[in-house]
Amino acid sequence: EHRLPELADFYKLLGNATRLRILLALAQGELCVCDIAHVLGLSMPATSHQLKLLRDQGWLRKRDDGKMVYYRLHSAQLLKALRSDLKLLEARLG
Repeated sequence: EHRLPELADFYKLLGNATRLRILLALAQGELCVCDIAHVLGLSMPATSHQLKLLRDQGWLRKRDDGKMVYYRLHSAQLLKALRSDLKLLEARLG
């Protein structure tokens, strides 16, 4: 139970539909910030901010290539958990 505050912070981070959409978009593989912004219909600054929050918690890895910045998932386990939670929710809601 000593990890409950960390778990609460984890759920708080994931309690945002935009961040969840980013994680699921990155399930397809590495994407540049511009592609993520385009897919989500967000501005580059808004996208970068959300990516930074996820990266700071260790869920994403960043790669710079000149002026381009690419992100990829760092944890396949997180993606597996998200997909499992989506299935649970779909089953519950019918």
